[in-house]
Amino acid sequence: MPLPNWHGVFPALTTQFHADQSLDLAATAWHLEQMIAAGIHGVILLGSVGENTALSYDEKLTVLRELLPVAKGRIPVLSGVAEFTTATACQYAADCERLGLDGLMVLPAMVYKADRREALAHFRTVARASSLPVMIYNNPVAYPVDLTPEMLVELADEPTMVAVKESSDNVRRITDIINLLGDRYLLFSGVDDLVLESALLGVTGWVSGLVNAFPNENRVLWELAMAGRWEEARALYRWYTPLLHLDTKVKLVQYIKLCMAETGLGSETTRAPRLPLVGEEREQILAIIRKALAARPVLEDV
Repeated sequence: MPLPNWHGVFPALTTQFHADQSLDLAATAWHLEQMIAAGIHGVILLGSVGENTALSYDEKLTVLRELLPVAKGRIPVLSGVAEFTTATACQYAADCERLGLDGLMVLPAMVYKADRREALAHFRTVARASSLPVMIYNNPVAYPVDLTPEMLVELADEPTMVAVKESSDNVRRITDIINLLGDRYLLFSGVDDLVLESALLGVTGWVSGLVNAFPNENRVLWELAMAGRWEEARALYRWYTPLLHLDTKVKLVQYIKLCMAETGLGSETTRAPRLPLVGEEREQILAIIRKALAARPVLEDV
């Protein structure tokens, strides 16, 4: 399978909810349209930031059905695959293909901490359940399964595995993967506050959480890096980094949605077990957001 034209900023899109925690499909669709208007290059529905594991199987398919017509083929649309069993992940992958998605972002099986053999078997089996191109999501910090560069070498014979979202919190991995595999995979940074370092080392894209609240800043930062305008990129990155740090916390979904509420791009409502931020914690996060907004830079086209 030739590598798809996946590059640039891909929001891990939030899923919007009504106050009673039911799906707010209209708000989610509106939010995706705002992201596209801001110039994002692709989108991942129902990733970790999209609260995948808090939705029922049927709800996930409903989100996909409603959001695909919004994209209208303007950008590639991928879905996170974060199921508890390999069999259900395979069923979901097949359903994504049936619905017309452009690709999958496959996570390890949830809850169970697979060893090397089990992890490789899971990814291979899910990749073979459809003909869709697959982005491998490696995030051993959040999901205690680590797909090392050597394991990616083993998976390189799977033709539909085309990309890696590298979120190990170790940017050395980018160079290790390239040294071992050349351009076999498209490489995406998956850690917001390591993106500029990752861009310097040669990633082709950025799966971002904070883009949900700051799409223009994300796009401009990425474009500055791709243009080699490092001084300007560093200046924007230094303003943005306190916000980007929020993407690395356990409550990243609540923090990102609070950012969205402050920038007028969505509701902060999450679905239980995630609860609303309260008290001192809420005030601390609001202080970070409002300090950044008070110093928000004026952006120029790259």
